Amino acid sequence: MLTPTYSTDDLTAIKNQLQTKPWLVACLCAAWCDTCQSYRAGFDQLRLSHSDKCFAWIDIEDHANLVEEIDIENFPTILIQYEEKVLFFGTMLPDSNLVIRLLQAFEQQLNESGLEKIIPSIQSSDYPVDTNWSLRHLLLNKSD
Repeated sequence: MLTPTYSTDDLTAIKNQLQTKPWLVACLCAAWCDTCQSYRAGFDQLRLSHSDKCFAWIDIEDHANLVEEIDIENFPTILIQYEEKVLFFGTMLPDSNLVIRLLQAFEQQLNESGLEKIIPSIQSSDYPVDTNWSLRHLLLNKSD
């Protein structure tokens, strides 16, 4: 079965992916950030090997309305969300293997203990992130 291709920065395609996929893996970045730009290819490659997850590349300036409630201070900032629960939110070294390891750990915890037992890892200057904040919800309810 072929994996449907979509651009990780196409919000309409991301919204469509989220209709059927419980996982959201987002990189919150800025176009001017050289580190983010060099990380992009590896991040986009993750999408190809994890077709059960939705990957999103969110430029915090182009889509400020999606992240205005949170404070993004460093790049790249990664968000991993399962359904409505944020599992990880924080700055990460620009190495896609780190995202893979995190996803594997969360999948194992989900299978062994269930979603409610997973303790989120949230790193932010405004810790804790408002428990009602959900990038998934914002993307799904964004007008096209």
